[in-house]
Amino acid sequence: MSNIHSIISTAKQTIELESKAILNLSHLVNDNFAEAVNLIYNSKGRVIITGIGKSAIIATKIVATLNSTGTPSVFMHAADAIHGDLGLILKDDVVICISKSGNTPEIKVLVPLIMNAGNKMIAITGNKDSFLGLQADYVLNAFVEKEACPNNLAPTTSTTAQLVLGDALAVCLLELRGFSSKDFAKYHPGGALGKKLYLRVQDISSVNQKPKVSLNTSIKEVIVEITEKMLGVTAVVENKKIVGIITDGDLRRMLSKVDDFSTLTAKDIMSENPKRIDVNAMAVDAMEVLETYGISQILVEDKGNYAGVVHVHDLIREGII
Repeated sequence: MSNIHSIISTAKQTIELESKAILNLSHLVNDNFAEAVNLIYNSKGRVIITGIGKSAIIATKIVATLNSTGTPSVFMHAADAIHGDLGLILKDDVVICISKSGNTPEIKVLVPLIMNAGNKMIAITGNKDSFLGLQADYVLNAFVEKEACPNNLAPTTSTTAQLVLGDALAVCLLELRGFSSKDFAKYHPGGALGKKLYLRVQDISSVNQKPKVSLNTSIKEVIVEITEKMLGVTAVVENKKIVGIITDGDLRRMLSKVDDFSTLTAKDIMSENPKRIDVNAMAVDAMEVLETYGISQILVEDKGNYAGVVHVHDLIREGII
């Protein structure tokens, strides 16, 4: 049991230490940061982000974030750069170099090569007085007092600080570009997140069958319609308008109450004023209605006319739920 308490205590200390370091970053953001953001925003080229070791791993994440929010970016490993990959950097590109110490051998070789090529360089470093900090055009201060590692060796707090500064850069650029949810969906068309931003009700309902009966349809025909269309529901429609809904549950409740349903029709067992949604609504809105009311299907309308059904299974299949 003491082992469990020790683990929990260490985890909490790590989280608290890193959170304090992140909070301190807000006091280190200055004009250099704003000027670096404007440099990238006004650049005609891409952002090349480089680093070595754990900083290289952080660089790849920042590249991914920038690319997904409208700022074209490329990762270049610092060790590979001095062995041929410098050709990645084009004339108008802005280079971001990430290094905790700013004094690693690879950085000392790489930085002059970048500067000689005439590219603007932004440093993300914990030591603004380092070789990198003094050579860079702009310095984003990622200083942390200590690593979460008890030996103050393994990059932990410092890499978290680098990551947070990268996120801050991306969000500032996103806002400057007026990057909208529609833009985000354009860059994420294949994922569930993107689908929540662009998939509409019509995209789902149009591929489903459209079960429907009239007010005077017999119960036998209602059962056949629900069974054949395989959505567990049918709309009750008059003059193209939805006047009711009958679900599997309605049929079961009917059978538990009556022995002979031969004279019953759809209007005798339907639920009036069912939940419905417009074809142009977002699929995620349909999901919210289903979750809010605890239902499995929702009827779809197009300009007030019955247009189909969306089932919860459709939303699960599309990754919306």
